[in-house]
Amino acid sequence: MPAVPRTPEAPHPPAVQSAIRKIFRRVVPLFFIMFVANYMDRVNLGFAQDELRADVGLSAAAFGLGAGIFFIAYAIFEVPSNILMERFGPKVWLTRIMISWGVVATAMAFVTSVEMFYALRFLLGVAEAGFFPAVIYYFSRWLPDSHRGRATSIFLMGSGTATVIVGPVSGALMEMHGIWGHAGWQWMFFIEGIFSVVLGFVVYRFLDSGIEKADWLTDEEKTGLVAVIDAEQDARDAQRGTSGHVSRWKMLADPQMLLFLWIYFAINVALYAVTFWLPSIVADIGGLSAFQVGLLTSVPWLCAIAAVYVSGRISDRIGKRRPVLITLLLLGGCGTLLAVFVSPWAGLGALCLAAMGFKPASPIFWTIPQSYLDARAAAPGIALINSIGNLGGFVAPTAFGIIEDSTGSTKGGLVGLTVVGFLAALSVLLVRGGGRNDRVRTRPVKAPTATAPETTPGAARTVHPGPTTA
Repeated sequence: MPAVPRTPEAPHPPAVQSAIRKIFRRVVPLFFIMFVANYMDRVNLGFAQDELRADVGLSAAAFGLGAGIFFIAYAIFEVPSNILMERFGPKVWLTRIMISWGVVATAMAFVTSVEMFYALRFLLGVAEAGFFPAVIYYFSRWLPDSHRGRATSIFLMGSGTATVIVGPVSGALMEMHGIWGHAGWQWMFFIEGIFSVVLGFVVYRFLDSGIEKADWLTDEEKTGLVAVIDAEQDARDAQRGTSGHVSRWKMLADPQMLLFLWIYFAINVALYAVTFWLPSIVADIGGLSAFQVGLLTSVPWLCAIAAVYVSGRISDRIGKRRPVLITLLLLGGCGTLLAVFVSPWAGLGALCLAAMGFKPASPIFWTIPQSYLDARAAAPGIALINSIGNLGGFVAPTAFGIIEDSTGSTKGGLVGLTVVGFLAALSVLLVRGGGRNDRVRTRPVKAPTATAPETTPGAARTVHPGPTTA
Protein backbone atom coordinates (compact mmCIF):
# COMPACT_ATOMS: atom_id res chain seq x y z
CA MET A 1 0.00 0.00 0.00
CA PRO A 2 1.48 3.40 -0.92
CA ALA A 3 2.33 5.69 1.93
CA VAL A 4 -0.23 8.34 2.78
CA PRO A 5 1.36 11.80 2.83
CA ARG A 6 1.57 13.19 6.34
CA THR A 7 -0.20 16.46 7.00
CA PRO A 8 2.35 18.84 8.52
CA GLU A 9 1.82 19.78 12.14
CA ALA A 10 0.93 23.44 12.50
CA PRO A 11 3.42 25.25 14.72
CA HIS A 12 2.11 26.63 17.97
CA PRO A 13 2.15 30.40 18.57
CA PRO A 14 5.24 31.74 20.41
CA ALA A 15 3.27 32.28 23.62
CA VAL A 16 2.12 28.65 23.60
CA GLN A 17 5.64 27.41 22.92
CA SER A 18 6.89 29.52 25.84
CA ALA A 19 4.20 28.08 28.13
CA ILE A 20 5.10 24.53 27.10
CA ARG A 21 8.77 25.14 27.88
CA LYS A 22 7.85 26.42 31.33
CA ILE A 23 5.69 23.36 32.00
CA PHE A 24 8.56 21.07 31.03
CA ARG A 25 10.87 22.95 33.38
CA ARG A 26 8.52 23.21 36.37
CA VAL A 27 5.83 20.52 36.32
CA VAL A 28 7.24 17.54 34.42
CA PRO A 29 10.41 17.20 36.58
CA LEU A 30 8.26 17.40 39.71
CA PHE A 31 6.08 14.52 38.52
CA PHE A 32 9.24 12.59 37.62
CA ILE A 33 10.55 12.87 41.20
CA MET A 34 7.13 11.94 42.58
CA PHE A 35 7.09 8.77 40.50
CA VAL A 36 10.58 7.82 41.69
CA ALA A 37 9.34 8.04 45.29
CA ASN A 38 6.11 6.25 44.39
CA TYR A 39 7.82 3.30 42.74
CA MET A 40 10.43 3.05 45.49
CA ASP A 41 7.79 2.81 48.22
CA ARG A 42 5.95 0.22 46.15
CA VAL A 43 8.82 -2.20 45.43
CA ASN A 44 11.18 -1.74 48.41
CA LEU A 45 9.29 -4.57 50.12
CA GLY A 46 11.30 -7.08 48.10
CA PHE A 47 14.59 -5.89 49.58
CA ALA A 48 13.29 -6.36 53.12
CA GLN A 49 11.80 -9.77 52.43
CA ASP A 50 14.18 -12.05 54.36
CA GLU A 51 14.60 -9.85 57.44
CA LEU A 52 10.92 -8.89 57.59
CA ARG A 53 9.76 -12.49 57.35
CA ALA A 54 12.17 -13.58 60.05
CA ASP A 55 11.31 -10.77 62.50
CA VAL A 56 7.53 -10.77 62.00
CA GLY A 57 7.09 -14.49 61.38
CA LEU A 58 5.74 -14.34 57.83
CA SER A 59 5.59 -17.46 55.71
CA ALA A 60 6.43 -17.26 52.03
CA ALA A 61 2.73 -17.59 51.18
CA ALA A 62 1.79 -14.80 53.59
CA PHE A 63 4.48 -12.55 52.18
CA GLY A 64 3.31 -13.17 48.62
CA LEU A 65 -0.32 -12.55 49.53
CA GLY A 66 0.57 -9.31 51.28
CA ALA A 67 2.54 -8.14 48.26
CA GLY A 68 -0.40 -8.90 45.96
CA ILE A 69 -3.04 -7.27 48.19
CA PHE A 70 -1.56 -3.91 47.21
CA PHE A 71 -2.69 -4.34 43.60
CA ILE A 72 -6.18 -5.48 44.61
CA ALA A 73 -6.72 -2.34 46.71
CA TYR A 74 -5.19 -0.20 43.96
CA ALA A 75 -7.67 -1.57 41.42
CA ILE A 76 -10.71 -1.15 43.68
CA PHE A 77 -10.05 2.47 44.61
CA GLU A 78 -8.54 3.78 41.37
CA VAL A 79 -11.73 5.08 39.75
CA PRO A 80 -13.26 6.56 42.95
CA SER A 81 -9.98 8.33 43.64
CA ASN A 82 -9.97 10.02 40.26
CA ILE A 83 -13.61 11.05 40.49
CA LEU A 84 -12.70 12.78 43.76
CA MET A 85 -9.67 14.34 42.04
CA GLU A 86 -12.03 16.01 39.58
CA ARG A 87 -13.99 17.40 42.52
CA PHE A 88 -11.11 18.67 44.65
CA GLY A 89 -8.61 19.49 41.92
CA PRO A 90 -5.23 17.93 41.03
CA LYS A 91 -3.23 20.12 43.45
CA VAL A 92 -5.11 19.09 46.58
CA TRP A 93 -5.70 15.51 45.51
CA LEU A 94 -2.17 14.69 44.33
CA THR A 95 -0.83 16.19 47.56
CA ARG A 96 -3.26 14.03 49.55
CA ILE A 97 -2.23 10.93 47.64
CA MET A 98 1.48 11.49 48.18
CA ILE A 99 1.33 12.37 51.87
CA SER A 100 -1.04 9.49 52.68
CA TRP A 101 1.06 6.88 50.87
CA GLY A 102 4.17 8.27 52.61
CA VAL A 103 2.50 7.90 56.00
CA VAL A 104 1.48 4.30 55.28
CA ALA A 105 4.93 3.47 53.88
CA THR A 106 6.49 4.90 57.05
CA ALA A 107 4.13 2.83 59.21
CA MET A 108 5.51 -0.32 57.57
CA ALA A 109 8.52 0.16 59.86
CA PHE A 110 6.32 -0.82 62.82
CA VAL A 111 4.81 -4.07 61.48
CA THR A 112 4.57 -6.66 64.24
CA SER A 113 2.08 -9.24 62.92
CA VAL A 114 0.78 -10.88 59.78
CA GLU A 115 -2.55 -9.09 60.13
CA MET A 116 -0.85 -5.69 60.42
CA PHE A 117 1.26 -6.51 57.38
CA TYR A 118 -1.84 -7.31 55.33
CA ALA A 119 -3.65 -4.19 56.53
CA LEU A 120 -0.79 -1.81 55.73
CA ARG A 121 -0.19 -3.28 52.28
CA PHE A 122 -3.91 -2.89 51.54
CA LEU A 123 -3.88 0.69 52.84
CA LEU A 124 -0.83 1.46 50.70
CA GLY A 125 -2.80 0.41 47.64
CA VAL A 126 -5.73 2.58 48.75
CA ALA A 127 -3.43 5.57 49.32
CA GLU A 128 -1.58 5.27 46.00
CA ALA A 129 -4.73 4.63 43.95
CA GLY A 130 -5.33 7.45 41.52
CA PHE A 131 -1.80 8.84 41.37
CA PHE A 132 -0.80 7.64 37.92
CA PRO A 133 -4.03 8.42 36.04
CA ALA A 134 -4.25 11.79 37.82
CA VAL A 135 -0.88 12.75 36.34
CA ILE A 136 -1.88 11.49 32.88
CA TYR A 137 -5.11 13.49 33.11
CA TYR A 138 -3.12 16.53 34.25
CA PHE A 139 -1.00 16.35 31.11
CA SER A 140 -4.14 16.13 28.96
CA ARG A 141 -5.38 19.43 30.39
CA TRP A 142 -2.03 21.26 30.35
CA LEU A 143 -0.25 20.16 27.18
CA PRO A 144 -1.21 19.93 23.49
CA ASP A 145 -1.30 16.46 22.01
CA SER A 146 1.99 17.08 20.21
CA HIS A 147 3.89 17.23 23.53
CA ARG A 148 2.09 14.70 25.73
CA GLY A 149 4.13 11.73 24.51
CA ARG A 150 7.42 13.29 25.60
CA ALA A 151 5.97 14.50 28.91
CA THR A 152 4.49 11.08 29.69
CA SER A 153 7.76 9.38 28.73
CA ILE A 154 9.79 11.63 31.03
CA PHE A 155 7.30 11.01 33.83
CA LEU A 156 7.44 7.24 33.38
CA MET A 157 11.22 7.33 33.33
CA GLY A 158 10.75 7.83 37.07
CA SER A 159 9.83 4.18 37.56
CA GLY A 160 12.86 3.07 35.53
CA THR A 161 15.10 5.38 37.53
CA ALA A 162 13.62 4.04 40.77
CA THR A 163 14.27 0.48 39.58
CA VAL A 164 17.95 1.35 39.12
CA ILE A 165 18.47 3.24 42.38
CA VAL A 166 16.14 1.43 44.79
CA GLY A 167 18.64 -1.41 45.25
CA PRO A 168 21.66 0.66 46.30
CA VAL A 169 19.57 3.10 48.38
CA SER A 170 17.56 0.43 50.16
CA GLY A 171 20.69 -1.66 50.66
CA ALA A 172 22.48 1.27 52.27
CA LEU A 173 19.55 1.91 54.60
CA MET A 174 19.41 -1.77 55.50
CA GLU A 175 23.00 -1.39 56.72
CA MET A 176 21.64 0.81 59.54
CA HIS A 177 20.60 -2.38 61.33
CA GLY A 178 20.96 -2.08 65.10
CA ILE A 179 21.04 1.74 65.31
CA TRP A 180 18.89 2.81 68.29
CA GLY A 181 17.73 -0.79 68.57
CA HIS A 182 15.88 -0.90 65.25
CA ALA A 183 16.28 -3.37 62.40
CA GLY A 184 17.62 -2.32 59.04
CA TRP A 185 14.30 -2.97 57.28
CA GLN A 186 12.60 -0.64 59.78
CA TRP A 187 15.02 2.18 58.95
CA MET A 188 14.49 1.57 55.24
CA PHE A 189 10.70 1.83 55.40
CA PHE A 190 10.78 4.78 57.79
CA ILE A 191 13.25 6.97 55.89
CA GLU A 192 11.89 6.25 52.41
CA GLY A 193 8.34 6.86 53.65
CA ILE A 194 9.26 10.17 55.33
CA PHE A 195 10.86 11.29 52.07
CA SER A 196 7.49 10.89 50.32
CA VAL A 197 5.68 12.85 53.05
CA VAL A 198 8.11 15.77 52.77
CA LEU A 199 7.89 15.67 48.98
CA GLY A 200 4.10 15.88 49.27
CA PHE A 201 4.35 19.31 50.90
CA VAL A 202 6.73 20.43 48.14
CA VAL A 203 4.15 19.30 45.57
CA TYR A 204 1.50 21.45 47.22
CA ARG A 205 3.78 24.48 46.98
CA PHE A 206 4.65 24.13 43.27
CA LEU A 207 1.57 22.50 41.67
CA ASP A 208 -1.50 24.31 40.31
CA SER A 209 -4.87 22.71 39.57
CA GLY A 210 -5.56 24.67 36.39
CA ILE A 211 -3.76 26.74 33.78
CA GLU A 212 -5.68 29.85 34.81
CA LYS A 213 -4.28 29.59 38.35
CA ALA A 214 -0.62 29.35 37.32
CA ASP A 215 0.91 32.71 38.28
CA TRP A 216 4.19 31.63 36.66
CA LEU A 217 2.51 31.86 33.22
CA THR A 218 1.74 35.19 31.57
CA ASP A 219 -1.85 36.01 30.59
CA GLU A 220 -0.93 35.57 26.93
CA GLU A 221 0.59 32.14 27.64
CA LYS A 222 -2.48 31.06 29.61
CA THR A 223 -5.03 32.10 27.03
CA GLY A 224 -2.97 30.74 24.14
CA LEU A 225 -2.48 27.36 25.81
CA VAL A 226 -6.17 27.07 26.76
CA ALA A 227 -7.16 27.97 23.18
CA VAL A 228 -4.94 25.27 21.64
CA ILE A 229 -6.12 22.55 24.03
CA ASP A 230 -9.77 23.56 23.58
CA ALA A 231 -9.35 23.53 19.79
CA GLU A 232 -8.03 19.97 19.97
CA GLN A 233 -11.05 18.97 22.04
CA ASP A 234 -13.37 20.61 19.51
CA ALA A 235 -11.66 18.66 16.72
CA ARG A 236 -12.16 15.39 18.60
CA ASP A 237 -15.82 16.22 19.14
CA ALA A 238 -16.28 17.07 15.45
CA GLN A 239 -14.68 13.79 14.38
CA ARG A 240 -17.10 11.84 16.57
CA GLY A 241 -20.09 13.94 15.50
CA THR A 242 -21.26 14.22 19.09
CA SER A 243 -23.08 17.16 20.59
CA GLY A 244 -24.28 18.34 23.98
CA HIS A 245 -23.21 16.77 27.27
CA VAL A 246 -20.94 13.72 27.18
CA SER A 247 -21.88 10.98 29.63
CA ARG A 248 -18.73 9.57 31.16
CA TRP A 249 -20.46 6.23 31.70
CA LYS A 250 -21.40 6.02 28.02
CA MET A 251 -17.77 6.83 27.18
CA LEU A 252 -16.56 4.05 29.48
CA ALA A 253 -18.91 1.60 27.73
CA ASP A 254 -17.19 2.30 24.41
CA PRO A 255 -15.88 -1.00 22.92
CA GLN A 256 -12.54 0.74 22.43
CA MET A 257 -12.23 0.79 26.21
CA LEU A 258 -12.12 -3.01 26.21
CA LEU A 259 -9.17 -2.89 23.86
CA PHE A 260 -7.45 -0.29 26.04
CA LEU A 261 -8.03 -2.44 29.13
CA TRP A 262 -6.62 -5.57 27.50
CA ILE A 263 -3.57 -3.91 25.94
CA TYR A 264 -2.53 -2.16 29.13
CA PHE A 265 -3.14 -5.33 31.16
CA ALA A 266 -0.90 -7.24 28.73
CA ILE A 267 1.82 -4.58 28.99
CA ASN A 268 1.76 -4.83 32.78
CA VAL A 269 1.81 -8.61 32.78
CA ALA A 270 4.96 -8.55 30.66
CA LEU A 271 6.58 -5.68 32.54
CA TYR A 272 5.97 -6.95 36.09
CA ALA A 273 6.99 -10.48 35.16
CA VAL A 274 10.32 -9.23 33.82
CA THR A 275 10.75 -6.96 36.85
CA PHE A 276 9.97 -9.68 39.37
CA TRP A 277 11.96 -12.52 37.81
CA LEU A 278 14.91 -10.67 36.31
CA PRO A 279 17.17 -11.14 39.40
CA SER A 280 16.64 -14.91 39.40
CA ILE A 281 17.27 -15.11 35.65
CA VAL A 282 20.49 -13.13 36.04
CA ALA A 283 21.52 -15.36 38.95
CA ASP A 284 21.37 -18.34 36.55
CA ILE A 285 24.55 -16.99 34.97
CA GLY A 286 26.38 -18.46 37.95
CA GLY A 287 29.50 -17.42 39.83
CA LEU A 288 28.13 -13.99 40.74
CA SER A 289 27.87 -12.40 44.15
CA ALA A 290 24.60 -10.85 45.29
CA PHE A 291 26.05 -7.39 44.65
CA GLN A 292 27.08 -8.36 41.10
CA VAL A 293 23.62 -9.77 40.44
CA GLY A 294 22.15 -6.46 41.61
CA LEU A 295 24.40 -4.48 39.28
CA LEU A 296 23.64 -6.65 36.28
CA THR A 297 19.92 -6.50 37.06
CA SER A 298 20.05 -2.73 36.66
CA VAL A 299 21.51 -2.95 33.12
CA PRO A 300 18.22 -3.74 31.31
CA TRP A 301 16.48 -0.89 33.13
CA LEU A 302 19.22 1.57 32.23
CA CYS A 303 18.65 0.59 28.61
CA ALA A 304 14.89 0.93 29.14
CA ILE A 305 15.23 4.47 30.51
CA ALA A 306 16.99 5.57 27.32
CA ALA A 307 14.39 3.75 25.21
CA VAL A 308 11.52 5.45 27.04
CA TYR A 309 12.85 8.91 26.26
CA VAL A 310 13.82 8.17 22.65
CA SER A 311 10.54 6.46 21.78
CA GLY A 312 8.58 9.34 23.28
CA ARG A 313 10.46 11.87 21.17
CA ILE A 314 10.01 9.76 18.03
CA SER A 315 6.28 9.33 18.54
CA ASP A 316 5.81 13.06 19.12
CA ARG A 317 7.90 13.94 16.07
CA ILE A 318 6.25 11.60 13.57
CA GLY A 319 2.79 11.98 15.08
CA LYS A 320 2.00 8.26 14.85
CA ARG A 321 1.58 6.44 18.15
CA ARG A 322 0.26 3.05 17.07
CA PRO A 323 3.17 1.98 14.82
CA VAL A 324 5.61 2.94 17.59
CA LEU A 325 3.64 0.96 20.18
CA ILE A 326 3.38 -2.09 17.91
CA THR A 327 7.13 -1.97 17.27
CA LEU A 328 7.89 -1.80 20.99
CA LEU A 329 5.60 -4.72 21.87
CA LEU A 330 7.11 -6.85 19.11
CA LEU A 331 10.61 -5.93 20.33
CA GLY A 332 9.71 -6.95 23.88
CA GLY A 333 8.22 -10.22 22.72
CA CYS A 334 11.24 -11.01 20.56
CA GLY A 335 13.54 -10.25 23.51
CA THR A 336 11.80 -12.70 25.83
CA LEU A 337 11.65 -15.34 23.10
CA LEU A 338 15.35 -14.95 22.33
CA ALA A 339 16.19 -15.33 26.03
CA VAL A 340 14.74 -18.86 25.93
CA PHE A 341 17.24 -20.20 23.39
CA VAL A 342 20.54 -18.46 24.17
CA SER A 343 23.17 -18.74 26.90
CA PRO A 344 22.60 -16.91 30.22
CA TRP A 345 24.97 -14.08 29.29
CA ALA A 346 23.32 -13.64 25.90
CA GLY A 347 20.00 -13.99 27.67
CA LEU A 348 20.84 -10.89 29.68
CA GLY A 349 21.23 -9.02 26.41
CA ALA A 350 17.92 -10.44 25.20
CA LEU A 351 16.23 -9.22 28.37
CA CYS A 352 17.69 -5.78 27.70
CA LEU A 353 15.72 -5.87 24.43
CA ALA A 354 12.63 -7.04 26.32
CA ALA A 355 12.93 -4.19 28.82
CA MET A 356 13.53 -1.69 25.98
CA GLY A 357 10.29 -2.90 24.40
CA PHE A 358 7.89 -3.38 27.30
CA LYS A 359 8.96 -0.42 29.47
CA PRO A 360 8.52 2.30 26.77
CA ALA A 361 5.29 0.65 25.61
CA SER A 362 3.50 2.00 28.66
CA PRO A 363 4.04 5.75 28.07
CA ILE A 364 3.38 5.42 24.35
CA PHE A 365 0.19 3.52 25.09
CA TRP A 366 -1.12 6.29 27.36
CA THR A 367 -0.96 8.90 24.62
CA ILE A 368 -3.61 6.92 22.70
CA PRO A 369 -6.41 6.98 25.34
CA GLN A 370 -5.49 10.63 25.97
CA SER A 371 -6.19 11.49 22.33
CA TYR A 372 -9.27 9.27 22.07
CA LEU A 373 -11.18 9.88 25.31
CA ASP A 374 -13.26 13.00 25.64
CA ALA A 375 -11.60 15.34 28.13
CA ARG A 376 -14.79 15.39 30.18
CA ALA A 377 -14.59 11.62 30.75
CA ALA A 378 -10.81 11.28 30.67
CA ALA A 379 -10.15 11.05 34.41
CA PRO A 380 -12.45 8.08 35.17
CA GLY A 381 -11.57 6.47 31.85
CA ILE A 382 -7.84 6.64 32.50
CA ALA A 383 -8.39 5.46 36.08
CA LEU A 384 -10.36 2.42 34.90
CA ILE A 385 -7.70 1.46 32.37
CA ASN A 386 -4.95 1.85 34.95
CA SER A 387 -6.78 -0.05 37.69
CA ILE A 388 -7.52 -3.09 35.53
CA GLY A 389 -4.12 -2.95 33.88
CA ASN A 390 -2.32 -2.90 37.20
CA LEU A 391 -3.90 -6.24 38.08
CA GLY A 392 -1.18 -7.52 35.78
CA GLY A 393 1.13 -6.84 38.73
CA PHE A 394 -0.80 -9.44 40.69
CA VAL A 395 -1.26 -11.95 37.87
CA ALA A 396 2.25 -11.82 36.36
CA PRO A 397 4.44 -13.04 39.25
CA THR A 398 1.80 -15.56 40.31
CA ALA A 399 1.52 -17.13 36.86
CA PHE A 400 5.27 -17.00 36.31
CA GLY A 401 5.85 -18.78 39.62
CA ILE A 402 3.29 -21.50 38.83
CA ILE A 403 4.94 -22.14 35.47
CA GLU A 404 8.38 -22.36 37.05
CA ASP A 405 7.12 -24.72 39.79
CA SER A 406 5.54 -26.93 37.14
CA THR A 407 8.45 -26.99 34.69
CA GLY A 408 11.46 -26.21 36.88
CA SER A 409 12.49 -23.44 34.52
CA THR A 410 11.64 -19.84 33.69
CA LYS A 411 11.65 -20.61 29.96
CA GLY A 412 7.94 -21.44 29.86
CA GLY A 413 7.16 -18.10 31.46
CA LEU A 414 9.33 -16.29 28.93
CA VAL A 415 7.50 -17.99 26.06
CA GLY A 416 4.24 -16.93 27.66
CA LEU A 417 5.43 -13.32 27.76
CA THR A 418 6.30 -13.56 24.08
CA VAL A 419 2.74 -14.65 23.27
CA VAL A 420 1.31 -11.84 25.42
CA GLY A 421 3.49 -9.25 23.70
CA PHE A 422 2.60 -10.42 20.20
CA LEU A 423 -1.15 -10.59 20.95
CA ALA A 424 -1.05 -7.08 22.41
CA ALA A 425 0.74 -5.82 19.29
CA LEU A 426 -1.96 -7.32 17.06
CA SER A 427 -4.65 -5.75 19.26
CA VAL A 428 -3.18 -2.29 18.74
CA LEU A 429 -4.13 -2.58 15.06
CA LEU A 430 -7.79 -2.46 16.11
CA VAL A 431 -7.45 0.65 18.26
CA ARG A 432 -8.69 4.07 17.22
CA GLY A 433 -6.79 7.07 18.51
CA GLY A 434 -3.11 7.88 18.29
CA GLY A 435 -2.78 7.23 14.57
CA ARG A 436 -2.14 9.49 11.61
CA ASN A 437 -5.85 10.00 10.95
CA ASP A 438 -6.80 10.27 14.61
CA ARG A 439 -4.12 12.67 15.73
CA VAL A 440 -5.67 16.06 16.42
CA ARG A 441 -4.31 18.64 13.99
CA THR A 442 -5.31 22.26 14.14
CA ARG A 443 -4.36 25.50 12.54
CA PRO A 444 -2.27 27.84 14.64
CA VAL A 445 -4.49 29.41 17.28
CA LYS A 446 -3.89 33.08 17.94
CA ALA A 447 -3.79 33.78 21.61
CA PRO A 448 -6.71 36.03 22.58
CA THR A 449 -6.00 39.16 24.53
CA ALA A 450 -8.57 38.46 27.20
CA THR A 451 -7.70 36.40 30.21
CA ALA A 452 -8.54 32.72 30.22
CA PRO A 453 -11.97 31.81 31.56
CA GLU A 454 -12.03 30.47 35.08
CA THR A 455 -12.75 26.78 35.21
CA THR A 456 -13.24 24.39 38.02
CA PRO A 457 -11.80 20.87 38.22
CA GLY A 458 -14.05 18.31 36.59
CA ALA A 459 -16.39 20.92 35.09
CA ALA A 460 -17.13 20.80 31.39
CA ARG A 461 -15.33 23.34 29.23
CA THR A 462 -17.18 26.31 27.92
CA VAL A 463 -18.73 25.30 24.62
CA HIS A 464 -18.13 27.95 22.01
CA PRO A 465 -20.74 28.96 19.42
CA GLY A 466 -20.97 26.66 16.47
CA PRO A 467 -21.54 22.92 16.25
CA THR A 468 -21.89 21.77 19.85
CA THR A 469 -20.73 18.50 21.23
CA ALA A 470 -22.24 17.15 24.35
